[in-house]
Amino acid sequence: MKDKEVLVSAQNVSKKFSKSLKSSLKYGASDIIRSTLGLSIDKKLRPQEFWAVDDISFELRRGECIGLIGHNGAGKSTLLKVLNGLYAPDKGQIVMKGKIGALIELGAGFNPILTGRENIYNNASILGFTKKEVEEKIESIIDFSEIRDFIDTPVQNYSSGMKVRLGFAVAAHLEPDILIIDEVLAVGDLGFILKCFSKIDELLPHTAVIFVSHSMPMISRICNEIILMDHGKVEYQGRDIGKGIQLYYNKFSNNSKNTVYDNQILELISVQTDLLNNEIHRHQDFNLILEFKINRPIEELPVLYLEFKDKEQKPIAGIFVKEHKEGIKTGSKIIYKTTVKNPLFTLGKYILDIGSYDPSTESPYLRINNVLEFTVGGEKEQWIPFELDSENIITLH
Repeated sequence: MKDKEVLVSAQNVSKKFSKSLKSSLKYGASDIIRSTLGLSIDKKLRPQEFWAVDDISFELRRGECIGLIGHNGAGKSTLLKVLNGLYAPDKGQIVMKGKIGALIELGAGFNPILTGRENIYNNASILGFTKKEVEEKIESIIDFSEIRDFIDTPVQNYSSGMKVRLGFAVAAHLEPDILIIDEVLAVGDLGFILKCFSKIDELLPHTAVIFVSHSMPMISRICNEIILMDHGKVEYQGRDIGKGIQLYYNKFSNNSKNTVYDNQILELISVQTDLLNNEIHRHQDFNLILEFKINRPIEELPVLYLEFKDKEQKPIAGIFVKEHKEGIKTGSKIIYKTTVKNPLFTLGKYILDIGSYDPSTESPYLRINNVLEFTVGGEKEQWIPFELDSENIITLH
């Protein structure tokens, strides 16, 4: 079926670089000489060389989006440049079918001394579009970019956000068969990013998309396959987006407490739970016990605030633990025990932060991040942090 044809095929693709300019020039000259003489070029690593991309294979069909994730230096952008033809692979084979639109670097493909309008025609001609075809779309491109007032200004005077707006507008409206997007969308404002994703939704049934981002909500939003890269190699590849994202977060997990605010009045002594291996299950109540020591007399019992965060450190739920008690003396110990009833967290990793404050003045006593890290077990991981209970009635007429 034409709509599901394979548009991108990468088989055992590898790309190596040298760590120093001197060795890079030496090896480059040697390779050119050997190639000119018809001699084979050694594909193995030489001193000072490393694999930036190491043995990566995948297929991408029309209507699919593959997400590339990993830390800075994992090889994502290098792989994109190999796919886009900017670098030749040292090993492996790449087959790309159709027209390719790429947003790999800010301003890439733009001539800085030409105006935005002139660059639209330039980019389109490189992709194989005629002047007439561009003229039919140019007003729509300019409207989408929201930079009409500056469209006849040289691109070298554009801000990074304006370059992203124009670059995405051109790439999307020329309706390429393959659309390659690096982290450039992170530069745009929220309104434009939402508009970009709406446009990607519109394009996706007819396009194959390769998407690189450090934003896991963005990856989860459009990708149906994921590749987690680490030092050029594939660490995870598959259609379980949640699993790939969880492995990504595991690489950056930090179990150490971080005291953000402390006025020396309240001291955290211990945090205890009844969780086995710090794992809970949906709908299963669990207890949290926090013990504090009072270092100076205070008027009232402090309010304890428990804040639960998801993988992206976003607060998703909170609990206030409070009771009226007066005249708390120095040296007193306070034990707060709270039972979290019917937790609705979905499978994944979560973090507990705590805060404490004076109930009368709301002045803070203490704020500590990451006092507890726990995982939620279950059968299926979802990107959403929690799933609400509901009673549903479905009728069919």
